[in-house]
Formats: sequence, structure tokens, C-alpha cells
Amino acid sequence: MAKTSAHQKNRSYTNVVYATPVSEHPSLDEVYEVTPFSEAFWTYLNYVILNIFGWFRDLLRNARIENRKGSAENNPPGFVPLYQSYESFYTRNVYQRIADCFNRPIGSVPGATLDLLERVTDDYNWSFRFTGGKVKTINLASYNYLGFANNSGPIVESVINSIKTSGLTAASTTQEFGTLTQHRKLESLLAEYLGTEDAIAFGMGFATNALNIPTLVGKGCLILSDELNHASLVLGARLSGAVIKVYKHNDMNHLERLLRESIVSGQPRTHRMWKKILIIVEGVYSMEGSLCKLPELIELKKKYRAYLYLDEAHSIGAMGLRGRGVVDYWKCDVNDVDILMGTFTKSFAAAGGYIAGKKDLIDHIRVTSHSTAYATSMSPPVVEQIVSVLNLLLDNDEEHEGRRRINQLAWNTRYFRQRLTKMGFIVYGHPHSPVVPALLYSPSKIAAFNREMLKRGVAVVTVGFPATPLVLGRVRFCLSASHTKEMLDEVLKHAEEVGDLLNMRKSKLNPKRPFHETES
Repeated sequence: MAKTSAHQKNRSYTNVVYATPVSEHPSLDEVYEVTPFSEAFWTYLNYVILNIFGWFRDLLRNARIENRKGSAENNPPGFVPLYQSYESFYTRNVYQRIADCFNRPIGSVPGATLDLLERVTDDYNWSFRFTGGKVKTINLASYNYLGFANNSGPIVESVINSIKTSGLTAASTTQEFGTLTQHRKLESLLAEYLGTEDAIAFGMGFATNALNIPTLVGKGCLILSDELNHASLVLGARLSGAVIKVYKHNDMNHLERLLRESIVSGQPRTHRMWKKILIIVEGVYSMEGSLCKLPELIELKKKYRAYLYLDEAHSIGAMGLRGRGVVDYWKCDVNDVDILMGTFTKSFAAAGGYIAGKKDLIDHIRVTSHSTAYATSMSPPVVEQIVSVLNLLLDNDEEHEGRRRINQLAWNTRYFRQRLTKMGFIVYGHPHSPVVPALLYSPSKIAAFNREMLKRGVAVVTVGFPATPLVLGRVRFCLSASHTKEMLDEVLKHAEEVGDLLNMRKSKLNPKRPFHETES
């Protein structure tokens, strides 16, 4: 395994050589290269073989020739099965063989580098034994966009001090006794940072979507949702009781066609006018690395008198010259977006989520949201972490830490994407997105790429079906402001080695070039 240098092992954020700001060109298009026929063929063949062997092994288990090592449901006589056996087919026959790639516990802060706990298995990943050792890796697997995931420094000291004065929890809901002065301070700073009238914070990012969309729309309303929206948005839409129509990812023509047809035909059966129409999109799509087409969305929502719900979980702090998300990136008016949602789990290295917008909207959510009525309010130390980060990001001085981190992330993103593309990898997403998916296709390559990179001291996330389409398995590099150029160069060098080993560098738009020739 390649070893990281002593500088990389012991570096702190102050070791970063900050890059100059990267100018943004919103007109740059996203390119999605067609899957090579050979890769599609071998990927489908892989899954066919996996299914054949899976069914055969299930037959052996049912005949008690092979021991069933997974969980099995034993129903009382006369009871139907609680779950369908095919639902766990993938887990039984595929996932457990590659689980060591995806579920690795870490023993350090998930910063620019991290320590993975060493473990071994004697039963094909059904169980593990930890050896007590650690593997030092460069971390391209965490959503630590601005590099605030630290366990030392002024912010950490401030968080620790907040525990001494405010404790660990408010032990109550927001609507009862859980709203502290720190929560109000956070929401005030957040509204100032986003440029909105008001904002409200919640203790969990997933629940921010799932439990608040139903407070905005209900029966008689229509939701138009991008097909790649996060599960939290999908769940919130379903819980609302509104009619849901899904449009093709970032296809504004399809969205407009659905808008026009829905307005003309009205509600099902009654054909009455819709009470409300809500368009739900994400700023940066975490699996594709793509950006929503915000200017066109705003134009459509104004044209058809619809509302726009923008999830900035992966874009707040990570996009725009001031780090204020895709609204900042596209240089749109924040007042043209009706509901601004985001999370604190990525760029802020904390927990929870928020919704921002007009004061009337936020007042309505405070009173009607299930999150404010039933969930414990955000922990005071978490609030302090977010407030400390917001104070840095609100400082517009180019020489100060907040802006330097934003500029460093932008530089790292452009540099890494350009080098990876020039090396011949098929890379998806927007040129300025810090989420960088490179296509692997075959399930065998998905597992192999993860293991080979780990052998070389690089931690990455690899993803396959059902999280992606069947033939679009990928590695997803997540860039951070805490990565140095030397770290990125080391990752790129190892990616070249593994890419050649697995025959991954198949781009027809960018014929593969050696790593040393890709310097821009």
C-alpha cells in the first residue's frame, strides 16, 4: 500500500496553500458520455451470472444443502410472510461479498485524511474481526466540502465551551421549551447569510424535507419532482398527499410540458384547478454531480405561477463565489426561490437542516411542522459549530479564512476534474461540482476499484445498482477545501494505475493521456 507523507499525516488546515479564486462560467454545459457498448454488454452479463448463481444458491439453501447464514423469517402457521424473500436477494448473494468495500468503520476525524480500522472476515463478510490496526488514507469519501471537520482549532474550542454553559441538549421540542437564544442567533445569521427574511433550523437534514413538505402542500396540490431527487424529498412528497409527477432529470422541456398539461387538465376526476403547484429540485445532485438549471426553473415557475422548492444540501457552502449555493452560482435573485432548504451536515461539518424564505412562510412552518412539534430541537454544541462557521462565511474579505476555503474548494474541483477527464476517465457532472463521479459500469469493477485504491492509501466511495442505473456503476470522488494539490496529485496517480488495471479509461471525447501529461 502506498504510504502518505509525514506532511499529509500530520497536516492541519493552516498548511494549505490557498489558490486564487476560480472565475465561474455558468454557461459551461454538462457532458454525459454514452456508455460504451462493450461495457454495457459485460455489465449486463455480470448481473445475469450473479442472478443465476444467486438463484442456484437460494435453491441449495431451501434444500438445506447450504447453510443459511443470513436472517430468515419463521412465520407462525397460517401467517403470510412479513417481507418478500426477493427483497433481500441482492443482500444475500451480492452485497455481503463486497460489503468490506462500503461499510468500513473509521477511527479518526473524516478530514483530508482518515484512519480506517483494519478488519478481516472468515465467512465472506457476514462477520468481521478487528485486528486493532489502522490504515492511513487520503479521504475522498466524505462531504467535508469546506474542510471544517476538525478536532482542534478555535471552532472546536468554542464548541467545547458551549457545552459548559448550555449543556448537550435542550431536551424539549422547538414549540415547547427547546428554543434557546443560540437557536435564534443561528436562524438570524442564516437568514443574513442567505439573504432571506427569515429561516428556521431543524435537528435532522432528512427530516427537514420529509416532515416539512407536507406542511406546504396537500390534497388538491401538484408536485413536479426531478427524477433524481433525494429519498427525503420523495418521502416528503408522498407524505403530503399531493399528486406527484416526475420529470426527466434537468429536462426543462419535459417539465414545461408537464406544467402545461397539468394546468389544462386540472385535478384527476374533478378537473378542478390545482390549489398549488410545487416544483422540487436539488442544487447539486449528489450521485450525478450535476447542477439544477436554476435560471430556467425560475423562468418556468414565474410563467406558470408555480412555487419552487430548492434543496441545497450539497451546494450550500460549496457553490458560488460567496459559497451561498446555486442561487449565488447562477447569480439569481434569492427572492425568486420560494423555499430554500439545506443541510448542515456537509459544508458546516455539523448536523441538521434549515428552511429559509419569506417571514410568513417560516412562521407557518414554526406552527405546523411535525419537526417543531415532536422532535427535540438542535443540540447546543451543534448550534455553536454552525454559528462559528457562518461567522467565517459571512466575512467577505478575500484574505480571511471563510473566503479562502471557498476559493480553495473551487480550485481543487476544477483541477481534479480537468486532470481526471484528460486521463481518459468518463466523468459525469458539472465542471464546477465538487462531487466528481467517474464511471466504472461493471459490479466486479465497482468492488475492485474500491479495494485497489484502498491498497494504495486512498479512501473512495463506489456505488452501483440500485443506487444508480444498472449499467452506470461509479466511483464518487468528494472534494474538500482541506485537500492539498499534492494529495490530489497522489490520488490521480493511483487512479491512473487502477484505471489501467481495470481498463476504465474509455472516454472517446478525451483519449487517455498519461498522468504526467495532463498538467494544465
